[in-house]
Amino acid sequence: MILFLLQWMEKVMHVPAAFAYSSTRMLLAALTALVLTIGLGPLFIRKLYEQKFRQPIRKEACPLLGKLHSKKENTPTMGGGLMLLAIAAALLLWMDLKNSFTLVLFFALMSFAVIGGIDDYLKLKWRSARGLKSRWKSLFQLLVAAAIASYLFVPQVTNFLHRKSYFTPPTAKECFTQEVKVLTLQQYSGQYFIPFYKNPLLILSGTGLAFAFLMTVFVIVGSSNAVNLTDGLDGLAAGCIVLVSGVIAAFAFLSNNAAIAEYLNILYIEGSGEIAIFLSAIFGAALGFLWYNGHPAQVFMGDIGSLCLGGLLGTASVLLRREFLLALVGGIFVVEALSVILQVASFRLRNKKRLFLCAPLHHHFEYKGWNEVKVVTRFWIVGLLLALVGLISLRLQ
Repeated sequence: MILFLLQWMEKVMHVPAAFAYSSTRMLLAALTALVLTIGLGPLFIRKLYEQKFRQPIRKEACPLLGKLHSKKENTPTMGGGLMLLAIAAALLLWMDLKNSFTLVLFFALMSFAVIGGIDDYLKLKWRSARGLKSRWKSLFQLLVAAAIASYLFVPQVTNFLHRKSYFTPPTAKECFTQEVKVLTLQQYSGQYFIPFYKNPLLILSGTGLAFAFLMTVFVIVGSSNAVNLTDGLDGLAAGCIVLVSGVIAAFAFLSNNAAIAEYLNILYIEGSGEIAIFLSAIFGAALGFLWYNGHPAQVFMGDIGSLCLGGLLGTASVLLRREFLLALVGGIFVVEALSVILQVASFRLRNKKRLFLCAPLHHHFEYKGWNEVKVVTRFWIVGLLLALVGLISLRLQ
């Protein structure tokens, strides 16, 4: 929106060119989301109190966990809605509304927000219920992820969406080869890159794109659920989101400059600066949310926040072809999800024997006697180390 306004103002007065730079808009998007989240926080929390959107603690399911978290009962939840409002505002203000990445990310934002919001509402309306049934929640997540994958891998869908609109499909350039090669959306979407290795690990085309389609759906849905599982202690998920979004935003920004991409031996993706701006907004919103979500939390994120933000991180990594980077820098999310999968598998296959004292993993350490602040702090430190490794991979390839 701001870009449209600046283009109109240029006709009558001088406008600093810096506002058109993605780097400037990244900073402004992060600042906008941060200020809105902190500024509107007290009002938003008060409204959640008034609507009685408060976190129930199921003590009968996990008595020890219920005892450890008894002080959290009746703390307002669905605070993730505040972050999503701030991110949406930053998107509308600072992103290029003519860029196709903006459209895809806005679609993902709204879709996952609806799924998480319905899930939270059902939990709070019937306090004994577990919210949206898992099969329905999974189905809706799969449909959203499949819609995004269809845009990337099905030419008929891509052409249909761009035929009568002002959106143009993005292209990419392989700047790390002797001959610069221009790639279409479908061509570069079939490439998979891993940290510390400049060339694509895997290049899929033709029928191989069917596997890429499924891989994309898996990454988006898996990321959404992994962040949701991590959101169990004060500030844990929000702090990890700050780290992950910051690293992937850096990759998106560097991928938007052909000269820098060639120097760093990474794929140049036209318009990926808009993804960097969006991730910067997530960074700012998550950082602002920590103001109220840090221990002791005044508000919880809820599924509307964790499911949506996880899905957005997955979507951004897919658009950048950095799925394996997300797995690396978001290692905390991966380990948390794996701990639940292993726990369930062990319980079913080993005659109800559990691998962990409690899953997800952060609760296992609580059961071992670690206090909540120690668990969160140590998980943040590990997350920071993984983020630094991800950044180092830019130079060591």
